[in-house]
Amino acid sequence: MTDMQEPVLVQADTTLWWAALFALILVVLVMLFFWMKGRRLPGEHVFRASRWSRGNMLLPTQVVVSPGSVLHYKPELFGGRDQSIHINHIASVLIDRNLFFADVMIETSGGTSAVRCHGHRKRDAVRMKELIEQFQSAYYRGGGDKRALRAESERPA
Repeated sequence: MTDMQEPVLVQADTTLWWAALFALILVVLVMLFFWMKGRRLPGEHVFRASRWSRGNMLLPTQVVVSPGSVLHYKPELFGGRDQSIHINHIASVLIDRNLFFADVMIETSGGTSAVRCHGHRKRDAVRMKELIEQFQSAYYRGGGDKRALRAESERPA
């Protein structure tokens, strides 16, 4: 009786191992997908929200501050949303410091909806605001000259 049951048990055991291997591969692929979607954007001044904050666990939002513009990138499951604001169209930057993280709101002078970024580290939020103010000062001091903006971005903080 035991000789006939043994092949059935071995077959069930093998099927279970294949199912576990398939599940493990699937989990690794899903984790790899979300890691790739959340990787850092290219650029010198890139600020990525913490994955531990509200709305950023799987797909963290990123803000790129450059001498000419501010880009808010929110990845989505398929694709993503970019919102770009020219540096001279930024009216104000509001930092709302919470217990663990900070929320940043960038208002424009054109009347469009403000850019809201949740879950950045507090020092990153302050650095974002400093960079925007620094690039705006360089823009207006240089009369909108790109060389002045480039020189200002290369200056150490």
